[in-house]
Amino acid sequence: MAAPDKRVTFDEIVGEIDDGMTVGIGGWGSRRKPMALVRALLRSPVKDLTIVSYGGPDVGMLCRADKVAKVVYAFVSLDSIPLEPHFRNARQRGAVATTELDEGMFLLGLQAAAWRVPFLPTRVGLGSDVLANPDLKLVTSPYGEQEQLVAMPALELDVALVHMHRGDQGGNGQFLNVDPYFDDLMCSAATKSFMSVERIVATEDFLKEGSVHTLRINRLMVSGVIETPNGAHFTDCPPDYARDEAFQKEYAASAKSDEAWDAFRAKYLDVSEADYQKAVTS
Repeated sequence: MAAPDKRVTFDEIVGEIDDGMTVGIGGWGSRRKPMALVRALLRSPVKDLTIVSYGGPDVGMLCRADKVAKVVYAFVSLDSIPLEPHFRNARQRGAVATTELDEGMFLLGLQAAAWRVPFLPTRVGLGSDVLANPDLKLVTSPYGEQEQLVAMPALELDVALVHMHRGDQGGNGQFLNVDPYFDDLMCSAATKSFMSVERIVATEDFLKEGSVHTLRINRLMVSGVIETPNGAHFTDCPPDYARDEAFQKEYAASAKSDEAWDAFRAKYLDVSEADYQKAVTS
């Protein structure tokens, strides 16, 4: 039996995202973010999104472009630049609602959604200001000493967007660096998920690229796949390429004024993905 062909276009992916949806974005900080998919979203008219992310420039760009109503996050950082400047500006002026979670709570929220349960119990957050969030509740264990625990609610996603190093046309995905992040949980927590990859390979060639444990995403998790070389630029995507630190500094500098952002957006974002790639590689 031939493998299914789940290859899609940018327009088809963006066409699955409506105003007000909850969108999970994979990667970690400024590492292996699905930036080509984020750029496609920036070119669309979609707005009022809830973004769920271990955040980086994905969150900052979408906030600055007024696409976001709410951000659910464990952090929003550019790694080598500790604070994502566009997100910081948006938060300081009250442009977006926010839910800040401990990194472990965020993970459990994705896991609960992936397992289709309403919450998972944890000790994480007890004794901290995280519990000032009215959406977080306590539960009493029915076992032992009936300990009180935090009930971390499921982070249910309408759509997940992730970027992997390799994929096949059926939607299986492979990471080739040391950290898989939580892209598989993002996909499992979502009603629909879309994966960009550096390169589409034949299924039988995955083991030429890496070992079995690198096959983190299976085709049942994925609604569509698109080949996007350099698709995580400017974020870190080794072994294919490192973070483009010079470009990241240019991006961060665009947060200094409306004029700086308008110039950056006109040059790099209000253009096709092909023109973006020409601009950053020329």
